[in-house]
Amino acid sequence: MTTPAVGPDTVVTLSYTLFDEQGEAVDGVPATDPLVYVHGYAQILPGLENALTGMHAGDKKEITVEPAEAFGEHDEEGIFEVDKEDFPDAGEVTVGDEFVAQGPDGEPLAMRVVEIRAEGFLVDTNHPLAGKRVRFAVEVADVRAAEEAEIAEAQADLEEHVHGEGCGHDHGDGHHHHDHDPAGAEPHGHDHDHGPEGLVQLKQKKG
Repeated sequence: MTTPAVGPDTVVTLSYTLFDEQGEAVDGVPATDPLVYVHGYAQILPGLENALTGMHAGDKKEITVEPAEAFGEHDEEGIFEVDKEDFPDAGEVTVGDEFVAQGPDGEPLAMRVVEIRAEGFLVDTNHPLAGKRVRFAVEVADVRAAEEAEIAEAQADLEEHVHGEGCGHDHGDGHHHHDHDPAGAEPHGHDHDHGPEGLVQLKQKKG
């Protein structure tokens, strides 16, 4: 029996290793805890999703993805200063610390500290791989037709993502239960109506 190919309305199970421009492995999903998604609903990076189309279970592939189809271009407006009083334990904050704030649209806004200043911290809300060409070494473990309920859920998630437009800084994809999953939905454009007044409920993500 011919196995189905990756295409619209298929459930794909895969593992991957993500490499940066220098060829260093920076993240990945092992075969023991694979990524499972419904193809065609922007649940993973568009460049990765497009390249997976037509693959079958057991196939392996090296996929290079340009910034626009990966983690987006680097946006200078995504770098701004936040008052120290908005940070928990401001005296212990160091460069490289990551925090999650609630943005003006209510969506989580991930940021990392890039400079410590007298009155505040310069933070960068760009994905660490924004503006970078990346490479995925992928292996497809399984491909099957999606069930109606799975398609409905994927469609609902896509509509929420499109209409919300504020989830662009999701470094992970909670739907797949992989924290900091770089293959999660593409970081779309910033909502630039942010500033200290929009950064509430700030909490440290990683020390």
